[in-house]
Amino acid sequence: MQPIIHTSFEPKTGTWQYIVACPTTREAAIIDPVLDYEPAVFTITSRSADALLCIIREKDYTVTWILETHVHGDHLTAAYYIQRALWKNGHPYVPIAIGENVTYTQKVFSSRYNVPEEELQNAFGHLFGSDEEFQIGNLTATALHLPGHTPDQMGYLIGENIFTGDSILNPDVGSARCDFPGGDARVLFTSIKRLLSFPPNTRLYTGHDYPPANEAAARDPTPCVTVGEQNEMNKHIKNSASADDFVRWRTERDNVLTDPRIVHQAMQVNVRGGKMPGRSHDGKALLLYPVIVPQGILTGVVHRSFVR
Repeated sequence: MQPIIHTSFEPKTGTWQYIVACPTTREAAIIDPVLDYEPAVFTITSRSADALLCIIREKDYTVTWILETHVHGDHLTAAYYIQRALWKNGHPYVPIAIGENVTYTQKVFSSRYNVPEEELQNAFGHLFGSDEEFQIGNLTATALHLPGHTPDQMGYLIGENIFTGDSILNPDVGSARCDFPGGDARVLFTSIKRLLSFPPNTRLYTGHDYPPANEAAARDPTPCVTVGEQNEMNKHIKNSASADDFVRWRTERDNVLTDPRIVHQAMQVNVRGGKMPGRSHDGKALLLYPVIVPQGILTGVVHRSFVR
């Protein structure tokens, strides 16, 4: 049995969101939903998440899982918003699930941003072990541990489809960075090779797409290609690429990359499973935003930004 798959592209962060449904029971999982954050004015809206909920209503799906592939550094997750919205509309409790190595990521970033321990407790309703099986209606899915981009990176094998998160990107984009805490290019190479060992017709649904800007190579955002197409065309890891080649190129590339535009806001919200910080000021959530200050200019090193 193959799932029904709905794709939704969020262009500001280049993020693919997915709804995966069982065709017989109408039970469904939502994968990597996005909250829309505008850093220029410190506002959050739920446009992208509400579009997913609209599909859920129109198709009369019952959501049984909200799946995160990892703690994202480039967008705010809408997992908690969707969980609460479903509950308010009469759905039973829907767990937010992620890989068990999320505890490492939470430890690193809770220390960096002074996140209280109590705000991490029960942030996620289920932590998947490697190759753990679970059900979406009559579909049997498998949680694949695919570290390298981050240590908590997971993929979800559902039918002949794998939702890969950031473990591999489309062939003309290649692969994701490995310079986040716990990231490792050699480990990512192994994870990608694992994905490419699946049958050639297996579809790999990526977590992001960044279509080329030049006119000659321009294309629309693409949610998936097959394992066979990745093996033939992925510019970073074709069949002829060695681990040493990949590590050397990936390391050189990562050394010149800047941080994702909203990484500080994203990590503080996402280690909490999508909840806002408990601290507030005049009804606004407080997020820490580190600023590099040359010695002697200012004594403070932290700017507090506000999220309405």
